[in-house]
Amino acid sequence: MLRLLTVENLLLIERAELELGPGLNAITGETGAGKTLLATGLGLLLGDRSRSGLVRPGAEEAWVEGVFELPKGLSGHLEGLIPDDADELVLSRRVWPDGRSRAQVCGRTATVSDLRELAAEMISFHGQHEHRRLALSDFQLEALDSACGPRQAERRGAARTAHAAVLEAVTHLERLSGGGSGGRRELDLLRWELEEIESTGPDPDELASLTEERDRLGSADRIRLALEGLLNSLAPEYGDHSVRDAIAASAKAFDSLPGGGAVLGGLSERLAALGAELDDLGAAAREQLDALDSSPERLDEIERRLESLSHLERKYGGSIESVLEHADGCRRRIAEMEDLDGAIERAEADLDAARDKLEAICGELSAARHEAAGPLAAAVEEALGDLALDGARFEIAISRREQAGSTGSDRVEFMVAPNAGIGPAPLGETASGGEISRVLLALLSVAYSGDAGVGRLLVFDEIDAGIGGRTAVAVGSRLSQLAEASQVLCITHLAPVAAHADRHFTIEKRQGDGVAQTVVEGLDGDRLIAEMVRMLGASEGDQAARAHAVQLLSGAGSPDAA
Repeated sequence: MLRLLTVENLLLIERAELELGPGLNAITGETGAGKTLLATGLGLLLGDRSRSGLVRPGAEEAWVEGVFELPKGLSGHLEGLIPDDADELVLSRRVWPDGRSRAQVCGRTATVSDLRELAAEMISFHGQHEHRRLALSDFQLEALDSACGPRQAERRGAARTAHAAVLEAVTHLERLSGGGSGGRRELDLLRWELEEIESTGPDPDELASLTEERDRLGSADRIRLALEGLLNSLAPEYGDHSVRDAIAASAKAFDSLPGGGAVLGGLSERLAALGAELDDLGAAAREQLDALDSSPERLDEIERRLESLSHLERKYGGSIESVLEHADGCRRRIAEMEDLDGAIERAEADLDAARDKLEAICGELSAARHEAAGPLAAAVEEALGDLALDGARFEIAISRREQAGSTGSDRVEFMVAPNAGIGPAPLGETASGGEISRVLLALLSVAYSGDAGVGRLLVFDEIDAGIGGRTAVAVGSRLSQLAEASQVLCITHLAPVAAHADRHFTIEKRQGDGVAQTVVEGLDGDRLIAEMVRMLGASEGDQAARAHAVQLLSGAGSPDAA
């Protein structure tokens, strides 16, 4: 459930804060006041693409934040996006004037894809043009599959994988069957590439050792200077005034003292030890100097080898491992083409197997759809009766497509007869916009009835467009029933629909300092009745309209009908 929605500097909205609750939450306002701006904000939380022009003029950024109750049973990796100590789920989106945006989950930076996946499990958004989508076959197929239960989503995933395997097998067979000069050219290219790799002989472990040796050889001159400088300061043959000579002279002076210099605290012994240490240091430096390799020829050889390896990396995938993988692929492809008849035979067998697997999964999908279609149609037909379409008939026609695809082999079409005495026809051909909106609402009320809707927010952006009168009352009543299981946020222009709301917000456009500004306020009591009067198209002092507004609120069970 969405507890709090905050929108800042989004188009005309400077700041709007909606404290939502369970049940039906209604948003109303004059046409053009900006009701759909809140829908835009929710869309950003749903992972919609941001764009330039969304930030309010003069503002540095726009901000949308939704505070939700912690959802239960999130799928897969989504659980890991929420901190263990979180007591609520906060989704937010920051948008800059140039259209760039940043998403956050509980204050942590996230991807827009993360936001989209999280919101999809908690929010169902149905815009004012959703009834047009309902007439599309893909949407109808999705709606039927939703009624088939959670196993259908797994079958859909398996169908996508199987269909991709069929396409891959078809492409492979087409490549093999191409033959002719194209096949010879490919074979020549494969052999040339394999020869280039094998003649170079790349080794994954070689690159690191060559790089290390190159660095050492490149530093040889500096290393020699350092070692010679050390030896010059230590060894007599490298200088007339070496450190070693100075230490030896001091030791000799102490030894000539009465008692060997014992009165000076053993300094003589320490000088002797220091002299021995300097002798060892000089010997080690000499050993390193003698072993130093500064061969320019070896350095050039290494540079040429590294360039050859780098050339292969650039050409065949960016790493020695990918170069070796490409070589293996070349060998397999060459073997296939040298045994072309056998390769084609194997590819045909692979294609047949992939098609058989896809066909089997399509059969499972189709069986589930046929099983769910009857109960779903009956439930929608019953719901249509509650939406002032008494006698309407609703059927789901399932036919087989010529070729199976990633969603199976079925074509699904919703058939409706809005009036008695007329046979069902495709939804887009026989129903008006208002009737299609009611079919959509009936579908959703069936889909999200009972436990399926618990904890989910359903957003309707003017789904009641194109209806009025008694139908509007029926739609409001159905939304109220739907809100018993789900939290519902409805943007509406109809008083009979708004009358059923448990909470009511209004959006008003105001002028201030020459800049238009949209303000969102919660309504109750006399202010709610006044808004209902406005929605009925009457003036503020119209007592008959006020009585009608009170009657609507009372009939809908509103506590503000006073």
